[in-house]
Amino acid sequence: MTHAGGNYGDFEALRERAIGLRRAGLSLRQIRDELQVHNKDTLQRLVEGEPPPEWTKRPRAKDDLREKARELRQRGWTYDQIQAELGCSKSSVSLWVRDLPSPRRRPADTTAARRGVQRAVKNRAAEREELKTEAYAQIGPVTPRELFLIGVGLYWSEGSKAKPGSNRRVIFVNSDPTMIKAFVAWLDLLGVEPERRRFSVNIHESADVSAAEAYWADQVGINVDDLLKTSLKRHNPKTNRTNTGEGYHGCLRVAVLKSADLHRRIEGWWCGIVGGATRRPD
Repeated sequence: MTHAGGNYGDFEALRERAIGLRRAGLSLRQIRDELQVHNKDTLQRLVEGEPPPEWTKRPRAKDDLREKARELRQRGWTYDQIQAELGCSKSSVSLWVRDLPSPRRRPADTTAARRGVQRAVKNRAAEREELKTEAYAQIGPVTPRELFLIGVGLYWSEGSKAKPGSNRRVIFVNSDPTMIKAFVAWLDLLGVEPERRRFSVNIHESADVSAAEAYWADQVGINVDDLLKTSLKRHNPKTNRTNTGEGYHGCLRVAVLKSADLHRRIEGWWCGIVGGATRRPD
């Protein structure tokens, strides 16, 4: 047998040298370079029967992953969880653990889930309140002109409009006490005398009428006896009403006597606001 450098000489002598190098901890590549034997088959024959040194053995990464995957599966982990934990493909996970029984679904911890929902609701409520507080601070004091414009828009949005052939009269009806207070403040700004204002409650007959009358009288700063007769709406049991319960107070109707001219002015003011808002600069 020969190689590029000449005759190998006695094969058994060469094998003896190769075995000695192998037992000394050399790899096949190191033995090849040392003996100048570049034929792979010959090199294998020279060290035949001699185990490779430990340092040359590749780590059994796949075997380790497989064992870990099986351990996790037996602990009840899902394929997705095992894949994410070990960083391997789901197909590999399936191959390794498919002989193991599927994990039982754990019953949901309703107490923990309920607490989680409560925390989420509480956090959202806190965020909403924070936004409202920030927005409130951005407004600051309202000037008379700002209140005047607000009142015009408020009335044109929620107040009664004149129908063809009907008498013009300023009437404002709303269930929101803050809207009522803003409207009354606007009437004060316009100089509408208190004696020209008439208040009455509109409410379903199934509600607590007395409590509603007391509520609205307190909101506008008058006595219950100063309210006009309450207008009751018949209750239809087939109607699925949501405006019920302790917080339901019906609506308050605010009417202004001798207000035809004021109604015309409101209409003109609103047209002026619209014109000013939509007028294009020259």
